[in-house]
Amino acid sequence: MNAPVPRTTGASRSIGDILVASGRLTIEDAARVVERQQKDNVQFGEAAIALKVLTKDDIDFALSKQFDYSYLRDGDFSLSPELIAAYKPFSRVGENLRAVRSQLMLRWFSTDTSRKVLAVVSAGRAEGKSFLAGNLAVVFAQQGQRTLLIDGDLRAQPGQGQHGLFKLGKNAGLSGVLAGRAGLEAAQLIPGLPGLAILSAGAVPPNPQELLGRATFGDLLNIASHKFDVVIIDTPPSTEFADAEIIASRAGAALLVARKNQSRLPQTVQLARRLQDSGVALVGSVLNDT
Repeated sequence: MNAPVPRTTGASRSIGDILVASGRLTIEDAARVVERQQKDNVQFGEAAIALKVLTKDDIDFALSKQFDYSYLRDGDFSLSPELIAAYKPFSRVGENLRAVRSQLMLRWFSTDTSRKVLAVVSAGRAEGKSFLAGNLAVVFAQQGQRTLLIDGDLRAQPGQGQHGLFKLGKNAGLSGVLAGRAGLEAAQLIPGLPGLAILSAGAVPPNPQELLGRATFGDLLNIASHKFDVVIIDTPPSTEFADAEIIASRAGAALLVARKNQSRLPQTVQLARRLQDSGVALVGSVLNDT
């Protein structure tokens, strides 16, 4: 199976060059900023803001290009606004997502070079599992990790789950790969977010559990682990289907998601116990309060 392995790119241009090239700053204003910068002995961004020719958002944008930290501009509607890490990485939610990423690196991904796959699970519906999986994939890619997000919810209808969040086109997806009709090349690169690839769920099959139970799924994860640094798998609700536990067992590790004032504690606790009893490493849990 060949995969579209994403690569990140560096940027060595000055902040002024980046902003002029992006249309956020005119050449004339850039010259004024440099003059003010030299006069006051301050940073380019500080001088530009003082002259009111740029905003902090403009400076953040230029810095993101310099340090290979990609995110999408306001007005870019190529992805769902629910992907906060892609649109507002410096917000409180963006900071919280990076905190979760750090804990996952410490507890799982950095502890063993063979640990590259993580399933994101929840007991019920609408608990924020797909939201978290999608945004985590973004922040891992922003860190420079070659990241693959697999939508393992073979029950979801087109337009739901990761398909809706990333506004993916139609292709074979995971169901097609498991049925032997495609390979990992079915994963789609996400424009504007270097380092990130998504394998959608694909067409809804009549036998999701049987497909996930095939050796083909294990082979897929093995190949993905060699081509990517991080592999995150979204899953369907475990109280309705056994798919999530099958996926978590294949992944070897799981992140448990619950939602404030919605998740039922007994169901969540039972899911955690079942995962641990089946040998799945429960890396951590996230309480979604939105």
